[in-house]
Amino acid sequence: MNKKGKRYNDALTKYDSQHHHGGQESIEIVRSSAQAKFDETIDLVVRLGVDPRKSEEMVRGTVALPSGTGKNVKVAVFAQGADATAAKEAGADYVGADDLATEVEGGMLDFDVAISTPDMMPTVGKLGRALGPRGLMPNPKSGTVTDDPAKAVQDFKGGKVEFRTDRYGNVQVPIGKASFETASLVANFNAVVEELERLKPSSSKGRYFKKVSISSTMGPSVLIDPQNLSA
Repeated sequence: MNKKGKRYNDALTKYDSQHHHGGQESIEIVRSSAQAKFDETIDLVVRLGVDPRKSEEMVRGTVALPSGTGKNVKVAVFAQGADATAAKEAGADYVGADDLATEVEGGMLDFDVAISTPDMMPTVGKLGRALGPRGLMPNPKSGTVTDDPAKAVQDFKGGKVEFRTDRYGNVQVPIGKASFETASLVANFNAVVEELERLKPSSSKGRYFKKVSISSTMGPSVLIDPQNLSA
């Protein structure tokens, strides 16, 4: 028995869920299927032909979405002195040093991105149990360990998103909201695909984009032809 809701099942009748669609066509299907009472997030999920158990094949990075995320991104910054002041002025939601670390250790995790200056990493490194499982640990590769936390705050507030392969080789990236125009979602989609292509490990053999799909928060997935990714 299908336990999904009526909207979900109605959406499934509007397209062939087993067929691989083109990038733009997929985006249009997902937008038209998003009928929830809130502005659903559109997620792109890509299964990459990599072995994430090998460090050299871990695909991790950031991409600046040209159309933004449509989300109010909350940012926590671990910094002191002038860096802390600059981060506050740039719009960081939480800024602190040992005091912020104590709050996080106590369970305060009301943020989407954590940024740290290099000198604060010995303190932040002790928060692995709290930040690690949620993918919030600052990392130089994603630009979240930086000497310029104010710029990082502006970048992430402005539409920069982090991504990394999970243990199955999947990368999930939000590319906007259902309320976005198709052209805006297409621009974000293309930016993510281009960045993933740029980060392809030299040791990755065979097909790199193995399975690609997009979906809205409450809607079914739409398969995209991995050989026809340009939207």
